[in-house]
Amino acid sequence: MKVLVTGAAGFIGMHTALALLARGDTVTGIDNLNDYYDPQLKRDRLAEIRRQAPGAPFRFLQMDIADGDAVHGLVAEERFDAVVHLAAQAGVRYSITHPRSYVQSNLVGFLNVLEACRHHQVGHLVYASSSSVYGGNVKMPFAESDPVDHPVSLYAATKKSNELMAHSYSHLFGLPTTGLRFFTVYGPWGRPDMAPMLFTSAILAGKPITVFNHGQMQRDFTYVDDIVAGVLATLDRPPQGDASFDRQQPSPSASWAPYRVFNIGHSEPVPLLEFIGTLEHALGRQAIKDLQPMAPGDVVATFADTDALSTWTGVHPTTSLKDGVDHFVRWYRSYFTD
Repeated sequence: MKVLVTGAAGFIGMHTALALLARGDTVTGIDNLNDYYDPQLKRDRLAEIRRQAPGAPFRFLQMDIADGDAVHGLVAEERFDAVVHLAAQAGVRYSITHPRSYVQSNLVGFLNVLEACRHHQVGHLVYASSSSVYGGNVKMPFAESDPVDHPVSLYAATKKSNELMAHSYSHLFGLPTTGLRFFTVYGPWGRPDMAPMLFTSAILAGKPITVFNHGQMQRDFTYVDDIVAGVLATLDRPPQGDASFDRQQPSPSASWAPYRVFNIGHSEPVPLLEFIGTLEHALGRQAIKDLQPMAPGDVVATFADTDALSTWTGVHPTTSLKDGVDHFVRWYRSYFTD
């Protein structure tokens, strides 16, 4: 296929582009290379794509999805078969202090992608949602059939908005859309604002790590290769309208329109202190823990029910926490110290 990957210089975007190229797809990647974190890491990810896939049909353009004319022009020119939309302003805590950047990227930018797909007959839009949409829910595991009407951060609210916007385009214009609610992705080339990178950097420097809610948290840590396998598997199966959809008792994750939403996680939540212990073992060093109360906008636990995705695609996560952390630490040492 001919695929557009937005956010191609991002963590998941880089790995997705490589996986698409490895199976023979033609990939155009776009990213605005903003300074939310060090843009050099983003440039190095792009270099890694070219290193791992020399001569592959990959083109990169520095582009902001908030620029509607640029996005429209690119999609009009290239006539992509599919779009994997991973560009977004990420981060729960950052959304508390920088809300407007989330409106520009996650709402305006997403609308521009939808409009471009609509007008140029893109066959399937797969986009990144987030486990954050479950907000104040306490029923575990989180299932796509659960209501997600009580976000606890603006970031989560924008991701829920993306799902609603996608459904309207699936209904009005027949655009097949699939939203993927990612659960705590980690691995090589990860984001430096997330716990694995923050913890590793501090532990190796002998500095304290900030542990919120006094460590009484759980996360459904999911290795990036397992995430990418789910992205590609859903990309290859555009949804159709569900003829059996019950409008009397409507499911939030399906529709009479060509629209689906799936959780994508490991479905094995890990206590935060256990994750830290696994990281300590891989690093061969002990962490100095600075125990803090709960951070605003955060949640105590995430736990993905992934039965729907497994049934839809046949894909199951295969990477254990130990193996995933070991892979991450090897990359970290190589990238930052070699």
